[in-house]
Amino acid sequence: MMHSPTPFCHLHVHTEYSLLDGAIRLDALLKKCREFNMDAVAITDHGTMFGTAPFNEKARKKGVKPILGCEVYVAPRTISNKTAEDNKGLNHLVLLAKDREGYANLCKLVSIAQFEGFYYKPRVDRELLKKYSKGLIALSARPLIRPVFTLKYLARITFL
Repeated sequence: MMHSPTPFCHLHVHTEYSLLDGAIRLDALLKKCREFNMDAVAITDHGTMFGTAPFNEKARKKGVKPILGCEVYVAPRTISNKTAEDNKGLNHLVLLAKDREGYANLCKLVSIAQFEGFYYKPRVDRELLKKYSKGLIALSARPLIRPVFTLKYLARITFL
């Protein structure tokens, strides 16, 4: 059964590429998008972008606009701090690529998180977000227990 067109699209979706957190496979996600006449959908897997290439290709073939993103873990201090305290209180931030430059910056952030910021989970910090913010849209992923970000730090990231 086809549903009526709607201007709604999901901007925070975890797929099979979010280990222990996502369940939906890309084909099933895109099938549901078509059933609900959704013109676009984002994938925002936890700390990884492994699914973006297959998602981009499959979505375009199905006539769905792919929105590429990632839900990053933000270190409470810096990525160089690796103590028991630094594994507690990780904040989540959904980042969406607004354009090619945003996609390139998102790739940089996620790569740095994996190779330099990994401490139990891949992490970024405020300075990295500030440095690689151009072309990104930020969404709060979870309620923040304590304020972490100010527009001063993320002035170049567009907030929805």
